[in-house]
Amino acid sequence: MEFSTASLLILLKIIAIDIVLSGDNAVVIAMATRRLEKHQQNKAILLGTGGAVLLRIIFAIIIVYLLKVPFVHLIGGVLLLYIAYHVLVGDDSDTEIKSSNSLSKAIGTIILADALMSLDNVVAVAGAAKGHVGMLIIGVAISIPIMIFGSKMIVKVMDKFSWIAYVGSGILAWTAAGMILEDKLVVDTLHLNSNVEIYSLSAIVTIAVLVIGYLRNRRIN
Repeated sequence: MEFSTASLLILLKIIAIDIVLSGDNAVVIAMATRRLEKHQQNKAILLGTGGAVLLRIIFAIIIVYLLKVPFVHLIGGVLLLYIAYHVLVGDDSDTEIKSSNSLSKAIGTIILADALMSLDNVVAVAGAAKGHVGMLIIGVAISIPIMIFGSKMIVKVMDKFSWIAYVGSGILAWTAAGMILEDKLVVDTLHLNSNVEIYSLSAIVTIAVLVIGYLRNRRIN
């Protein structure tokens, strides 16, 4: 595997997206393990996280190959735009996670909850990977441990500096626009022939998502 500038940028994008979208997963881990004895908590976190990483990589690889199917780029891009918007405006839905004093049940809860909650992560990193399965595996393997063991710090930083959410949302929106504009139907319809046109449209879509999210947040607050 060659680590060119382009592939390293893809890797950094995957790590950034996964960290931005994984805050809720850290909460799941804390809730699932809070009734375990201290010596079991670390074991549950390590084994549960390991299983979650493996499942997320498998799902993401499947989506990478699905993205080669016509219209999947378009559908995935639209879904990712929706995710990018909700990174800014938040999601009021509550996820109830039951804690358990059983190590095996806590591990199972972590893996299952992560699988159910990680559709946004999987779609986003698969789109950012642009077919680079190796970069995807490395990026997810790096970002999830960072998210889990540094989750409290990440949450504090994101709460203190609200602009970080806009950076994360911008990365997601840019990735989503790229996915949409790579779909054959869109290319043929819009007659996109140059990178300048693609980058310009991607920038317009990204700015639109950020502006709409900003205006929504101002109205709510």
